[in-house]
Amino acid sequence: MELVDRVALVTGGAVRLGRAIALTLAQHGAHVVISYRTSRDQAHETLERLRDLGSRAQAIRADVSDAKDVSALIARIQRKFGRLDVLVNNASIFKRTPFATLTESAWDAHLDANLKGPFLCALAASRLMKRRGGGKIINIADWAGDRPYRDYLPYCVSKAGLIALTKALAKELAPSIQVIAIAPGPVLPPPGMTPAARRRAVQRLPLKRWGSPQDIASAVTFALGATDFITGTTIYVDGGRLIA
Repeated sequence: MELVDRVALVTGGAVRLGRAIALTLAQHGAHVVISYRTSRDQAHETLERLRDLGSRAQAIRADVSDAKDVSALIARIQRKFGRLDVLVNNASIFKRTPFATLTESAWDAHLDANLKGPFLCALAASRLMKRRGGGKIINIADWAGDRPYRDYLPYCVSKAGLIALTKALAKELAPSIQVIAIAPGPVLPPPGMTPAARRRAVQRLPLKRWGSPQDIASAVTFALGATDFITGTTIYVDGGRLIA
């Protein structure tokens, strides 16, 4: 897919991985819409940077786990641009949830944001994409969707579900829409991770270094632009963590 003058929605695009993805898409010529829920100030900072790159960018507040918010988000994109070519389901929460103190509300929060949200966005976005002949959906998963680790049970389950959702959507939306998951490994350390823990994490990696948000953004542009003959698969950008 050629990205020049295409319209892309990056959920959770105000900060961290989402910001890197949004800026990289804009650098490749896309008009980028970022959604945010609580990061209002960061969203407007990112919006300025996107517009400096020549993108007809928009920042829209939306809770992706709320069907009404998602419908309104896609409707605004349709009114503004008349099309949507790319959806990057990036919005996510990642909180430590030790099993001994795990609650139903923590479970629901992770599954709502990390799995229900991408489903709702894909459902609404795909309908608009099909009117223009197709598009691509990129789901930001996690290597822990295949190899869960302790103290993050709802998060890991939600990302495993997102990998399964990628495969199911690829079947449902073929041939006009391709659906691909990107699974990051150690790219951004969890809040509160000590320097010692970071060093231990690196020692488990075959590549012996942390990745960066730009590594994930580059994988997204690869998935969008390298070929249109990939769908229903997961690309691991994890420094080899899955095989370690």
